[in-house]
Amino acid sequence: MSAYFDSEADKTYTKVYKEHTPDILAAFAAFDSAVFAPNESRAIPLKYRELIALAVGITTQCVYCIDAHSQKAVAAGADEAELAEAAWVATAIRAGGGFAHGRLAFKLAEPAHQHQH
Repeated sequence: MSAYFDSEADKTYTKVYKEHTPDILAAFAAFDSAVFAPNESRAIPLKYRELIALAVGITTQCVYCIDAHSQKAVAAGADEAELAEAAWVATAIRAGGGFAHGRLAFKLAEPAHQHQH
C-alpha cells in the first residue's frame, strides 16, 4: 500500500470529503483536534498520546499515521529511543495477536477433528 503514498498529492483528495460530507469532515477534524490537543492537563501528556498513535499506526500499517505521528511525537519531545520502543510495542502486540488467534484456530478446528474420529 505504501507504493501509493504521496503525502502532498494525497491531501488534495480531501476536497471529495469537503464536497460531499463537509459536516462529517468537520466533526472528525474537531474530534481529532480534541484528542491531540496540546493541553497538558490531560491525564496522558501529548508526547505519549503521539507515541500511542504511532504504535497504533505501525500496528495497522497506516503509512499516513506513521508519517504524521512520528513527526508529531518528535515535535512533542520524543526521541529516537522512544520511537523505537513504540515500534517494538506495536510489533509485540501484532505478534501477540497472531499468537492468540492461532489458539483460536485450534479451538475452531476441534469440530472438524471430532468428525474425523
